[in-house]
Amino acid sequence: MRVQPLASNMTLLKTPDSLVLFSYSTPVALYELKTYRYFRTGKKWSKTTSRHINKWLDGVQAQEMPQEFFDNYLTLNGSV
Repeated sequence: MRVQPLASNMTLLKTPDSLVLFSYSTPVALYELKTYRYFRTGKKWSKTTSRHINKWLDGVQAQEMPQEFFDNYLTLNGSV
């Protein structure tokens, strides 16, 4: 795994299977490398977190998922 700072309070975690976007310390969006699919949280966070997600997705359509999906993703997929 590799951590890549993208901007203030915006970080990308690169795992063998995915790219996970963190806003502050919360995972809020991801890209699955095997399925070529983007996901974004359905939870309404702050304006800054929404801006982080939109900036990272840059117009890409992402499937909206509950926040629990992101909270559990790394553990369930063996990345942590």
